[in-house]
Amino acid sequence: MPSEKILESKKAKVEKLTELLKGSVSGVLVDYKGITVEEDTQLRKELREAGVNYFVEKNTMLKRAFDNIGMEGFDEVLNGTTAIALSADDQTAPARILGKFAEKNDEKFNLKAGFVEGVVYDETGVKALSKIPSKEILLAQLVGSLQGPMQKLAATLQALVDKKNEEEAA
Repeated sequence: MPSEKILESKKAKVEKLTELLKGSVSGVLVDYKGITVEEDTQLRKELREAGVNYFVEKNTMLKRAFDNIGMEGFDEVLNGTTAIALSADDQTAPARILGKFAEKNDEKFNLKAGFVEGVVYDETGVKALSKIPSKEILLAQLVGSLQGPMQKLAATLQALVDKKNEEEAA
């Protein structure tokens, strides 16, 4: 039977994890077994630059934290080696970065499951999420698609104004 001190430490750890999960809009669980230190360092750097919190955690601690926030669907993937990537503001960053890394390291790095704003996704769902561009890229694409018709409208209106000015001058 664990001592009272150890139990209190574990409870505090679960509370901290629970708060991290509550403050995250998205997260991805991965099996990282077999990647090198160099690969892990590069991955962590890329995740940090994107504002993603990435760390290794015990499966039992994660299970309790998920239970605390009422998020179900992770029990069957919480086994073996598990790392979690959490983002507080970007819904696709963890899946996008980890999905790209998993494609390069297929044999030794696997996506397990994930969530976006409370919706749980299995491995296939996380892979699909990883293909979605970032919010900034999507907004740029939207602006680009709206810009063409607006330029056409502006040119047409300018031609009308020019034509009217010519008629008034004549």
